[in-house]
Amino acid sequence: MTMATATPPRRVRLSGALPALTGLGTLVAFFVILEILIRSGGLNRFIVPPPSEIIASFPRIIVEEQVLSRFVMTLTECLTAGVMLTVFGVAGGVLMHRFKLLQQACETWVAALASAPVVLCYPLFLVIYGRNAWTIIMMGFVSALPPVILKTLEGISGTRKVLVNVGRSFNLTPTQQFWKILFPAALPTIFVGIRLGLIFALINVVGVEFLINFGGLGQLINELAERYDLAGTYAAICFVVLVSVMFFMVLEKAERWLTRAE
Repeated sequence: MTMATATPPRRVRLSGALPALTGLGTLVAFFVILEILIRSGGLNRFIVPPPSEIIASFPRIIVEEQVLSRFVMTLTECLTAGVMLTVFGVAGGVLMHRFKLLQQACETWVAALASAPVVLCYPLFLVIYGRNAWTIIMMGFVSALPPVILKTLEGISGTRKVLVNVGRSFNLTPTQQFWKILFPAALPTIFVGIRLGLIFALINVVGVEFLINFGGLGQLINELAERYDLAGTYAAICFVVLVSVMFFMVLEKAERWLTRAE
């Protein structure tokens, strides 16, 4: 490659940062336009407070409302549900692949559960587990389980036949064939299912915390809304959105690292 045709490293770095800068600029422009509309009377400030007031509420919310301890509680509930759905979801997908009758009997029901509004069943979970963290954890677990099962099944079933035939030519036992061929080949798809499941778990954990007024960030939003602290409520919602974005980015990085490690 000649010097005339080589792409300068600085230009490569700028082109890589351009999408992020564009997204950030769009977000800032949206908030500026929203601020102008509210202050000019185009939007009712008793419905949507100005973004400047929301931003100014962040320090007060962090200091006075113990956001960090609430965040730790929500994260603990989400990770507990995540460990459970990873273990049971992957095991469920493997069993459905191993026993075709089980797959034919349950796959449609699992897919239907993935689209069902499971969060509406929270009164039943309250009766079973009581008003405590386990209700929130189990709601997150049940609602996030179907994507993990389906993606595990999809990944194992989608293994290329040539790899399976190579394993048979080496006279591998079914157990060896699973651990050496099927499972490694399915890992990228399984990670996609786990990532989706953890995101669903986080959404449902915060939602149930809000509904039963118990726990971390969801309870904070409920309390601020009941006090009619609009700026604080929107600040807490923005904090949850930021947590969700960071959660997604961390999961994506972890998935890439683990896939490369394999």
